[in-house]
Amino acid sequence: MSKVFIIHRRHILLSVCLLVLVLAAMLYGDKEHVLPAFSAEATDTGRTIQMVTGEFSSKTSDGREIEAYRWDPGTVVVNKGETVNLHIYGVNGDSHPFVIEGLNVKGEVKKGQETVVTFTADKAGTYRIICLTHADMAHNGPMVGYIVVQ
Repeated sequence: MSKVFIIHRRHILLSVCLLVLVLAAMLYGDKEHVLPAFSAEATDTGRTIQMVTGEFSSKTSDGREIEAYRWDPGTVVVNKGETVNLHIYGVNGDSHPFVIEGLNVKGEVKKGQETVVTFTADKAGTYRIICLTHADMAHNGPMVGYIVVQ
């Protein structure tokens, strides 16, 4: 006696969902392919750290536009004595002239361009990277990040 199997649309959908779940579990479980939030590669010429400029914008309840700019990531941790190559890509805002207080570093990030500054973190402490265009609330700031030297 022969048997007849009837495949309904819901059986196909359930099979596809199960396959997607299995694939997602395989990818999630494969820790070797997880990407870091930012690059911090060590090379012969120092460690390279990638940052970007970002912007948040919104409207208040009275319809007023508000904006705030930031460095992303907002905090970078490096080792004392390490040479750091900080690559900052301008995503939002036309220009972000900046200083890193206490490390004698200055630069400017322009939209659509990458700025690279190199420094050696000789002294432990926390150093602020401050955008001079967005230094306070009156200028859509403060746009401040932190370099922590351990």
